[in-house]
Amino acid sequence: MNPAADPPRDCPICPRLAAFRSHWAEREPAWHNAPVPLFGDPGARLLIVGLAPGLRGANRTGRPFTGDYAGDLLYATLLDFGWATGTYRASPDDGIALVGAAIVNAVRCVPPENKPTPQEIGNCRPYLSAAIAGLPALDRILALGRIAHDSVVRAFGLPASRLPFGHGAVHRLSDRITLHDSYHCSRYNTNTGVLTEPMFRAVFEGLRKGT
Repeated sequence: MNPAADPPRDCPICPRLAAFRSHWAEREPAWHNAPVPLFGDPGARLLIVGLAPGLRGANRTGRPFTGDYAGDLLYATLLDFGWATGTYRASPDDGIALVGAAIVNAVRCVPPENKPTPQEIGNCRPYLSAAIAGLPALDRILALGRIAHDSVVRAFGLPASRLPFGHGAVHRLSDRITLHDSYHCSRYNTNTGVLTEPMFRAVFEGLRKGT
């Protein structure tokens, strides 16, 4: 993987996010409280892109989608579809391994109220671009939510308006890489019925087929 794909632990690019990290580092010194690095297989064909670390999820554990409900659903689905092995226990030392897949967030630091600003999303995009470039076998990307979708599209130098986000949509980003869209697997979306498990699994059926 590309070493430029992950920001340094003390990344200062976004002052608001750096201050928020520092605040939580004082409150919870045992937490990760730093940019969350890409996690997965260097030979990944699939890259899953989320929005940003959850405060008590990845910001606490240091691994994407680990420690909150979104991770429970995502890792269970990855295991069911053969993109992961082991047992997910919501801890970075649970031993779960991704197989042909990797996970990263469009914004690497936890934002207040889970809402990064457009400038913060743009500031972090070079790391997303580097993550994509560092996966030579990559041929499909799953964007969880519109912000992740738009950031991926822009990382490919394409206008987001040309490839609109839509749950279950599939877009061609390059001769080799397709972009698949899903609503984010957050507790809010599943509790309100915006996203159901059958809807989420249908997206993974498409990913498995490459269509």
